[in-house]
Amino acid sequence: IIKIMKVKISHSDNRGEIFDIFVNSPKDHCSLITSKIGAVRGNHFHKISTQYTFIISGKFKIYRAKVDENGTIINEIKVDTIGENELIEHQPYEAHTLVSLEDDGKILAFACGKRGGEFYEDDTYRLEKKLNN
Repeated sequence: IIKIMKVKISHSDNRGEIFDIFVNSPKDHCSLITSKIGAVRGNHFHKISTQYTFIISGKFKIYRAKVDENGTIINEIKVDTIGENELIEHQPYEAHTLVSLEDDGKILAFACGKRGGEFYEDDTYRLEKKLNN
């Protein structure tokens, strides 16, 4: 089950605001990803890793569906529009695709499990049937 949560301000003063994205929840990897309007990110799933996507700026359409071990979609594709300060949790076997609706969209992608650097593709399974078609 995918979770979409609005991250609330943890502290605010005359200097600005602090948003605690995770508290007492260490992650194995974090990437900053930028996207131009129409850019498609994802169209994959993970068998072991849980991925989190935090929207820094911009708006995105998110497509998601449960898949089996081979990447075959096993339930309906759900679509939402997400934006600034929203956090999405992608559990294993939840295929996900993001399409940028604005220029200069920025997201932080966090992972629990192998996901970054030389391990980027170790738990990334591309979909033959794209979610956003």
